Amino acid sequence: MSLKYAVLAALLEGEASGYELSKVFDISLANFWPATPQQLYRELDRLERDGLIAARVVQQERRPNKRMFTLTGAGRADLRAFAVEPPRRPVGIRDEFMIKIQAMDGTDPGRTHALVEERMSWARGKLARYQRVRERLLNGRTEEEYLRESDRVGPYLTLLGGIAFEQENLRWCERALQVLRQRAPLG
Repeated sequence: MSLKYAVLAALLEGEASGYELSKVFDISLANFWPATPQQLYRELDRLERDGLIAARVVQQERRPNKRMFTLTGAGRADLRAFAVEPPRRPVGIRDEFMIKIQAMDGTDPGRTHALVEERMSWARGKLARYQRVRERLLNGRTEEEYLRESDRVGPYLTLLGGIAFEQENLRWCERALQVLRQRAPLG
């Protein structure tokens, strides 16, 4: 899959600028489809050329003009067709941290502990961000009310996937630290 469908899916929420889309990627999609702002802007240009999104320029005072993007009918149709196709295959995780853990034997145990603790801090931060997004989505409603009343549940389900992923990261880190402490207690 290319970045194309992640951008089209993000635009299901409505018109957005490139900057707003980059924030959506940081908050909602980065856990399973990261993109740099440069990649995102290149993809927006390509999608506009292909007629899958439309752009309009908003004049601004004291700031550069900004382009606002929306899905076209062709973009919605392409996204609907994509959404029902089976994925090519599950993607494996590519994580430099895990390579470091694989190679940790014989290194300074304190440094390894620090790496795991850093990963825990990062996971806690992402979990806190995801919980804030969840609270914004629910907007005072229970999960059941939200799921019954909302037009779209896809963003909520992917958010739950991100929450579960980070919770599992924390569980793994806690277990890793337990194993490391048993093998080489820190002084």
